[in-house]
Amino acid sequence: MISVKKLSVSVSVLCLLLSVSCFRAESANVEIKGTGDGGYQLFVDGKPFLVKGVIYHPVVPGKGYSYNFWVDLDKVSKDAELMKKAGFNTVRFYQPSEDIEQTKKVIEVFYQKGIYTVMGNWLGFWNYPCPFYGNQSFQQKIKEEVLDMVEALKDEPGILIWDLGNENNYSFSGKVNSWSCPETDVIDNPSDKINKKAEIYYSFVNDLAVSIKEIDKKNLVALGNGELIALDSAQKYAPDVDLLALIFYRGKRFGNIFNSVRRIFDKPVLISEMGCDAYNAYRRKEDQDVQAEFLLSQWVNIYKNTGFYSSKGNCLGGIVFEWSDEWWKHNEADSSHWLYHDTLGGWSNGSYYFDIKAPRNLNMNEEWFGLVSFEKEEGGEFIKKPRKAYYLLKEFFNNPEKFLDKD
Repeated sequence: MISVKKLSVSVSVLCLLLSVSCFRAESANVEIKGTGDGGYQLFVDGKPFLVKGVIYHPVVPGKGYSYNFWVDLDKVSKDAELMKKAGFNTVRFYQPSEDIEQTKKVIEVFYQKGIYTVMGNWLGFWNYPCPFYGNQSFQQKIKEEVLDMVEALKDEPGILIWDLGNENNYSFSGKVNSWSCPETDVIDNPSDKINKKAEIYYSFVNDLAVSIKEIDKKNLVALGNGELIALDSAQKYAPDVDLLALIFYRGKRFGNIFNSVRRIFDKPVLISEMGCDAYNAYRRKEDQDVQAEFLLSQWVNIYKNTGFYSSKGNCLGGIVFEWSDEWWKHNEADSSHWLYHDTLGGWSNGSYYFDIKAPRNLNMNEEWFGLVSFEKEEGGEFIKKPRKAYYLLKEFFNNPEKFLDKD
């Protein structure tokens, strides 16, 4: 016997699928224009567009990284509606689903709510045992995967930007996902070895960018990069990317990064990942006020460096990490921890000074970065509840000028 609740959900999903299949629009025309004063501005179908984004990887408590959220269009639609109410207009995915048709449905669900997609690709960064960027066979395999993704999704009206890589440049020094090849093995000087890896990697990204543009004439290609590290090499070897998708965790403000980019690699900047966790590791309790304070300051800093505020602005907007908490992150190898919201810090960052005095200075709590949290109902189901930062950003997106003195 079918319960009324299950029947209601089934009908809503069916209606959503029907609307998705019937709702087809032409892909957007996305371009970047210079302001004439050294700045840049993003345009979508001829209209100025400020990226107000959030990273979307809604893993529910009890599940790990491989959780297939793509199949639940009803939950995706509810999240998209909540994002839209706050004023978000962009969602970022690190990688598409293995089921490309399901990926299309999710992109379309967001687009119906007026939310565009930045579609990423890890470029094999998390391949086991490591990403062999100096190996031609490895490069060709990744290139085929990327171009297959672009070919399949390029005509989706919600696609905005292809984001190539994430923090892959951290592998040059060997700190994360170290790799080598015959060209680098013969180099003794550590600095020269890093520079050679940068040349190999960014040349590969540039080849991808050129190939993507041969397939897709409407959307933009971004270089995903952690901080400003090795951007001088990127400037030499990846000139054909359209913009820089840069990741920063610098506390309340981004410092002099926008001017630095002008000098190092003069391309438009999208802050593709930033944020603040909602847990105070020093006081050992949730702190929504601090998260909201830091995120607001970050957004004010972004806005003041966009073409919406100054003709010299070279920032296209920002993307918050992240939509919802992920309870699997602190101990991803042990599934028994995935139903527990861990409060142990995973790494240290003095820019988040409010709890840097936590034990061993481990003040960054990976499981607490969500704009929405998970709370368990009496029936045992988890529901999403917006945090204070969600509502404060809603106010900011509605009237940014009101907050310009908060930076």
